[in-house]
Amino acid sequence: MLVKYSCAAGKRKRSRKMVRNKILHMRSLLKAFNTNFLEQKKLSTSCVAFNKYVTNQSDKDPQSPRILITGSLGQLGTGLAAKLRARYGAENVIMSDIIKAPQQILDAGPYIYADILDFKNLQEIIVNYRIDWLIHFSALLSAIGEDNVPLAMRVNIEGLHNVMELAKQYRFKIFVPSTIGAFGPDSPRNPTPDLCVQRPRTIYGVSKVHAELLGEYYHFKYGLDFRSLRFPGVISGDTAPGGGTTDYAVVIFHEALRTGKFKCYLRKDTKLPMMYIEDCLRSLIELMEAPSESLKLRTYNVAAISFTPEELVKAVQKHVPHLQVEYIPDHRQVIGELMSMCK
Repeated sequence: MLVKYSCAAGKRKRSRKMVRNKILHMRSLLKAFNTNFLEQKKLSTSCVAFNKYVTNQSDKDPQSPRILITGSLGQLGTGLAAKLRARYGAENVIMSDIIKAPQQILDAGPYIYADILDFKNLQEIIVNYRIDWLIHFSALLSAIGEDNVPLAMRVNIEGLHNVMELAKQYRFKIFVPSTIGAFGPDSPRNPTPDLCVQRPRTIYGVSKVHAELLGEYYHFKYGLDFRSLRFPGVISGDTAPGGGTTDYAVVIFHEALRTGKFKCYLRKDTKLPMMYIEDCLRSLIELMEAPSESLKLRTYNVAAISFTPEELVKAVQKHVPHLQVEYIPDHRQVIGELMSMCK
């Protein structure tokens, strides 16, 4: 028994030595790899979903920016990501959000989890992926924000503070969209200038004025490259609206085809500024690509057309004649009236 035990112990000892030698051999091989590759593998768990696109190398121009889009599964993020990837390469444009992405999003390019209320999570992403631009879409829009003011303040203001502080610390360019909701009843109209009295009356509008002013302050105080556009209502077909007062102008198309009936929460004569999503995204990209020295302001108005629900209904009925519409104004009518003052 003693002999058998000694033989077994010897085999285990040799086995451990072989394993140890293999580990040492693997370590020596790893040292031969590029340092950037090794650092790239030290990703936090929040970034694991970068899947097959994880790379610090680009097959595009080495000067192509690395771009992070927060709240990218909203109305604008998917379309913007597609356009930016066509310009700068799929691996250089990283979509992010706090919900699971559909498979077509994962197939199109990098997608990761990013919580804008978690400063450390964002910081790891900025450092690990060497972000040059940040497009900050994460926000609660006007109608949803009025239903949950405390949450809107956290997401729209605390989240903004996090990305602004990181932009200051890591010196990347940042875009934060603003809105016509940043204006109020005392704002001049027809047209509303870039610089004027604002004083909005929704938490969404208040948070956007805060973003505009904080971005301007960081620009003059710290040299931060902050940019913003005040978007009107955006009309899109492929992506669902995100809870804004102008959402009716998107929903009506889906309901016309799906049910042939539509209930509008605004009065038929409520005229609001609108913009087609392609024009919206083009204006954003052109602003981001503009040389900093060519910008006289940090925030600009951008607009296209204005129309009423009744005018839109008549246009849709030319293609869907059987469409039936009811106008049942609710609490969003008040917000709409404030927004209609700014054209």
